[in-house]
Amino acid sequence: MSTSLFDLTGKTALVTGGTHGLGMAIAKGLARAGATILINDMFAEKLEHAKAEYAAMGIQVHTFELNVTDEAAVEKTIPIMEREVGPIDILVNNAGIIKRIPILEMKAEEFRQVVDVDLTGPFIMSKAVARGMVQRGHGKIINMCSMMSELGRNTVSAYASAKGGLKMLTRSMATEWARFNIQVNGIGPGYFATAQTAPIRVDGHPFNEFIIHRTPAGRWGDPEDLEGAAVFLASRASDFVNGQVVYVDGGILATIGKPSNEE
Repeated sequence: MSTSLFDLTGKTALVTGGTHGLGMAIAKGLARAGATILINDMFAEKLEHAKAEYAAMGIQVHTFELNVTDEAAVEKTIPIMEREVGPIDILVNNAGIIKRIPILEMKAEEFRQVVDVDLTGPFIMSKAVARGMVQRGHGKIINMCSMMSELGRNTVSAYASAKGGLKMLTRSMATEWARFNIQVNGIGPGYFATAQTAPIRVDGHPFNEFIIHRTPAGRWGDPEDLEGAAVFLASRASDFVNGQVVYVDGGILATIGKPSNEE
């Protein structure tokens, strides 16, 4: 198989919330495959810091201040991005938040905020970017879903609801836009070693032990583990893959877990 199937040279990719963590890992992978990268965030200082981090990796990124939940701002900014950088061939809806609050203690306002960012945001961004993709007759949209698209867990009702909805939005967008040669798929990360999870990944921490035991691969994911899936879904190699969620989870969703006495 030719590696040119995975070549993104000449493509422009927008990674929302690509200032850190898994979004930055995905943007880095797409850049290494040849894509020109755009990232956004609500805060200028985060964009400047991220731009310096990318530069240290030898990657030039284009930055834009943008709130993905502000439909008017998105509709105004996408044409500016495309005029200044180029037509957006690849959209990665990565921006998201989580609030860990038990259902009985969670306010509707807090629930709505999570859904607004994690579900309505991808809807707004995809609609704005897809118009150009439809006109050009091609495009790739990747939604950052989650294992919580399939599983529930204590204290993350809003996040799980939003990610479950994002899985179905992915399928709906794929259904509507496939005839325009647009592929819409999702990536469902498992538990990854990021700055946010560092406090609970120390040896002896109950959650660290739980994840290592629960994951057949026996480890946390490394952010670079997402690069291959992202490049695949962004490239010609996935031209007949549509409406799917690729779970990059070390095998968690494949099993109910191993017995506690199993080596």
